[in-house]
Amino acid sequence: MSKTIFPYFARDISAVARALRVGLEAKEQPLGHVQILNILARAAGFKNYQHFRAAAQAQTASPPAPAAVDQALVQRVARSFDSEGRLLRWPSKASHQTLCLWVLWSRLDVGELYTERQIGAFLNKHHQFKDHALLRRELSDQGLVSRKADGSQYRRLEKRPPPEALALIRHLKK
Repeated sequence: MSKTIFPYFARDISAVARALRVGLEAKEQPLGHVQILNILARAAGFKNYQHFRAAAQAQTASPPAPAAVDQALVQRVARSFDSEGRLLRWPSKASHQTLCLWVLWSRLDVGELYTERQIGAFLNKHHQFKDHALLRRELSDQGLVSRKADGSQYRRLEKRPPPEALALIRHLKK
């Protein structure tokens, strides 16, 4: 059986070094192979090694057949954004809320660590209704960003957006 090779890319090597230092300091005994893989995967913006591996496998797999996009839904949700792409209001429908969160997720830098203040400032820049705490909480609850237990650090989690979210993101970039 041949070994599958997964390419590793970290946008910021200092984040990798920091993650390794923290991981090594936290343990009294030497770290195991899987623990080191998890530290490296988290430093690159993934939840753990399994998340990293699944993302790598998804990139090498043949692309799925394009799913039908509900353009009417995309147009309805797009009305929640102004001409500059800022979220005007928080939609009442959960399906619309999720699409709006994907748009915000797409604007976060890959692999970037945000403090609570930085993520709040980022969200304030991208919405008009002045409730960045709601958006921050929803991004975390929907699994689009990881959050330290104390709320001090946030990071975008790499996922493939659903077809409607991709269509909305493209529509708003125009």
